[in-house]
Amino acid sequence: MAGALGAGAAAQADPFADFGTAMKYALPLAAAVCAVDQGRGEDFAVRGAVQVAVVLGMKQLFGDRPIGQRPSGEGRGFPSGHTASAFFGAADLARKCLAEDPAAGAAMYGAAGLTGLSRLHAGEHDPAQVWAGALVGFSLGAADFGIGTDGASFSIGLKF
Repeated sequence: MAGALGAGAAAQADPFADFGTAMKYALPLAAAVCAVDQGRGEDFAVRGAVQVAVVLGMKQLFGDRPIGQRPSGEGRGFPSGHTASAFFGAADLARKCLAEDPAAGAAMYGAAGLTGLSRLHAGEHDPAQVWAGALVGFSLGAADFGIGTDGASFSIGLKF
């Protein structure tokens, strides 16, 4: 019975949806490794925590309201957390770790964009929810809070 159940689950696997889930974790993880290597781990951790808090707060706030409705009819879809996490990692990588390699930075944004498309493909979010997730993730990924440095500052910019 367990073998048949496992085979059925494998038959329903969606590689594109799985890619989006993988990028939700892989892009921020790669950015975290780079941030620690560059001595900006504290700033990265705080920005990451803020990003998660903003996404979860918005999901709670908009919950079952029309903007929060997923295509499946469930709530808490605004914004897309997968897309926010992927864009957070991509923006940090592109702006701070791959600044000297524009093609690699563009590839990170491409992977994050495909993450958003995977959420549409899977029927988990509508375009507004994906765009909102991308905006939240990009904004906090590209930002500098200046934590762990001699001074405090805040800046944001697009660079790839």
